[in-house]
Amino acid sequence: MIDKIADTVAEALSDIQDGATVLIGGFGTSGNPTELIDGLIAHGARDLTVVNNNAGNGDTGLAALLKSGQVRKIICSFPRQVDSWVFDELYRAGRIELELVPQGNLAERMRAAGAGIGAFFCPTAYGTELAKGKETREINGKHYVLEHPIHGDVALVKAEKGDRWGNLTYRKAARNFGPVMATAAKFTIATVHEIVELGQLDPEAVVTPGIYVSKVVKIDRVATKAGGFKKAA
Repeated sequence: MIDKIADTVAEALSDIQDGATVLIGGFGTSGNPTELIDGLIAHGARDLTVVNNNAGNGDTGLAALLKSGQVRKIICSFPRQVDSWVFDELYRAGRIELELVPQGNLAERMRAAGAGIGAFFCPTAYGTELAKGKETREINGKHYVLEHPIHGDVALVKAEKGDRWGNLTYRKAARNFGPVMATAAKFTIATVHEIVELGQLDPEAVVTPGIYVSKVVKIDRVATKAGGFKKAA
């Protein structure tokens, strides 16, 4: 019987090795799998390459992972924001490597990994420092840069609902990079707020099929100071 449900975050993350490339979903803090990131910090895997839209916010989540010293390199589109002081300090001190990738290229490079595409030509970044050292080509009078897929050893994503086969649905903006990261990784771990019985998810509404998911772990919604619950972004 296929059952991808993990009892704890620690159990779900137990196979992550030092030196892994970790794809982490989220657009800023929306859809950020905070519980999995905290679990990765506790797990202790080091020398990681992290792929994310940005480089952390404040002192929690991805920023906390960077601060722990476990990340060797980050591949992202927006490394500097008003609250990205953790990354800024590490980068200025030469303690973390950065690969800057335009956001559309970031998504397409991971999509290419999931689709089995060896490389693709894209006009973005032609004639800039980001194209330095890369093959370029003129096609139908337009200049392109050769980009290669971004493959992940593991993807950490936040979903809304899931079943024991690993089928996932997302909530609004929390969907962002999760689906494409799940296809690009060898091993995908997803948190959900609700685990449903097989057949309860409308097949037409399933965004990430279970074939791309390795482990599902249920997490509670975050309690607010007022005593209620904050819904997932």
